[in-house]
Amino acid sequence: MAIIILILLPALLVAILYLIIKLLKNQDRINKNEKELKKTNEESSTANAESDHHYKELSPIRLVMRRFFRSKLSIVGIIMIVGLFLFSFLGPVAYSKWGETEVDRTPVTEQIVTVQEATDKETGEKITIVEVLEHTRDLNSYASPSKDHLLGTDDKGMDVFVRLMYGGRISLTIGFIVVILETLIGIILGGISGYFGGWVDQLIMRIVDIFNCIPTLPILLIASAVIDSWNLDSDKQIYVLMVIITIFSWSGVARLVRGQILSLREQEYITATEVMGLPTWRKIFKHLIPNVMPQLIVSMTLGLGSVILYESTLSYLGLGVKLPKAAWGTMIATSNDPLVLNYHLNMWLPAGLMIVIAVLGFNFLGDSLRDAMDPKAKK
Repeated sequence: MAIIILILLPALLVAILYLIIKLLKNQDRINKNEKELKKTNEESSTANAESDHHYKELSPIRLVMRRFFRSKLSIVGIIMIVGLFLFSFLGPVAYSKWGETEVDRTPVTEQIVTVQEATDKETGEKITIVEVLEHTRDLNSYASPSKDHLLGTDDKGMDVFVRLMYGGRISLTIGFIVVILETLIGIILGGISGYFGGWVDQLIMRIVDIFNCIPTLPILLIASAVIDSWNLDSDKQIYVLMVIITIFSWSGVARLVRGQILSLREQEYITATEVMGLPTWRKIFKHLIPNVMPQLIVSMTLGLGSVILYESTLSYLGLGVKLPKAAWGTMIATSNDPLVLNYHLNMWLPAGLMIVIAVLGFNFLGDSLRDAMDPKAKK
């Protein structure tokens, strides 16, 4: 039963994506017909109305949104991410039969059958001895998918489907908080470095170079192992994990902001702000940083997938989110047991699929935003 459901899950996902692509093709055909009709109406309209229409068409925000929603990958990415958020944050509200750490203590009786062959000493005939033992345990562990447990239970008797939803909460929350924190640090340090230049730029950039030279994953493993020795609570360890990933992830954003500020500070409007006598903080955070936001949004979107992979890797290695809290990485870590790996796919395969969907969804959004915000893109 478990194998059938886990085979049907990817097939269902592929079918949904196929239907989405078909709907998008039909939408493109409808948009094409609407464009032809609009073109006919434009030719018959007055010159002033025509110029107003072109003015609206050339609006930068409208052009970006138009390019973004025309991309099939962006629509697929939005559907995947929205689906994950609904599943993770609203799923436990709709499906409240089991809790995140609730154990199913329904008594389960198992029969252990042992078959042995022996030889009768008197007649010399071979005898088959079948021994049947009944064992009752008060923990419903390794249960197959059923109406009581949609994806079965794990080795501790906890519902896999419910823990999959709560694990999504932790993974997505860590991803968003880390990306926001590293972006704020990168904006502050990169903005100061790019605007002032000189020894300030040299100092900050050398620090950035040091962080870029550090192998991120090994250092994260070492830092997580040290913090793991502090024996913190599961809730506190989640916040510490966020801080660790943030510390080793901000350098790329700072370098991006610094490069953009170096090119923007030579523009005419920055010269005008100097003539007006505006304070330095206002020049940086009011006039320069907003012009870097399109690149930062793309960087944040692409960075979300990397952060989720980092968190899942640390949790898989036992250095991230600790039991009894659920995380996709800790659920995959159960596959270290050969018995679970071969016979209980429902315990680790769904979490792997969730990670794949999350990373692909954020990468689709990031790629589509990058293409939509490219000024050289076709209009």
